[in-house]
Amino acid sequence: MDLKSKIILISGPTASGKSIFAIKLAKRINGEIVNADSMQVYKELKILSARPNPKDYQKIKHHLYGFHDVKKNFSTGDWLKLAIKKIKEIKKRKHIPIFVGGTGLYYKALTEGLVKIPNIPIRFRNKIRSLHETLGQKKFYKKLLKLDPISKNKINSTDSQRSIRAYEVKKYTKKSLHDWFKDTKSYFKKNEFIKIYIDFPRQELIQRINLRTEKMLKTGAIKEVKKFIKLKVPIDKSVNKAIGIDEIKEYLNNKKELSETKEKISIKTRQYAKRQNTWARGNMMSWLRLQPLEMNKFLKKI
Repeated sequence: MDLKSKIILISGPTASGKSIFAIKLAKRINGEIVNADSMQVYKELKILSARPNPKDYQKIKHHLYGFHDVKKNFSTGDWLKLAIKKIKEIKKRKHIPIFVGGTGLYYKALTEGLVKIPNIPIRFRNKIRSLHETLGQKKFYKKLLKLDPISKNKINSTDSQRSIRAYEVKKYTKKSLHDWFKDTKSYFKKNEFIKIYIDFPRQELIQRINLRTEKMLKTGAIKEVKKFIKLKVPIDKSVNKAIGIDEIKEYLNNKKELSETKEKISIKTRQYAKRQNTWARGNMMSWLRLQPLEMNKFLKKI
């Protein structure tokens, strides 16, 4: 497989071992790793975002990890500009860019271009989220199809994240999300990408998530949240959605035992992994899917 002129994308649910696989691949092909995870950009969230450790940085060059301030906004558009810049720099060194992360929207922007949808006010977006919570996904999806019939063949009936996005875009801009997508174009050609999705069996993934949650709590996640609280980050910043922040806050306020906190973080992480897999099924049909046993076989072929 000729990888010299390629851009490699590695995705998969949280805790599926993407980072380790990427390091092994980078060693074999003279690659450099670029972050494609929306929480790992924040410098103040090292443990909760499961950022690669300093030893990994010594083995292989890493980019776009832990550089952004939690108090400042960071959009998909911001990431895309930096990602394109990094690809050019890495290729100039005659190395291969390897993107790693579970943020599907980052990959969509990189491979298909960025949709220039006007910014939707946070109050408006929260209103739609409240509506979704009240109705539930099944009724909300029916309501979406009445508002935006094009969504019927574009969005899976169980995909709540995309349903909410399509609804808020149509309601606010009076134009379907799918019409906005029509005019977008990637900076790169389709054949420049090699796309890999790590597809872990559910039970095995649950075990990995439980172990990782335990390790996070043992290695300083509580201390990290204490520091985060002191920063007084505005509530509308997306970093507040990071799994573990609210759960550890409850523990610190004596509302939950540590065992309950651990269980709650694990459950939330499992739910997030499920959403990632759902999103992948609808958006990553053309990706090469690797089960754990196939990962080493793939590396040997390179």
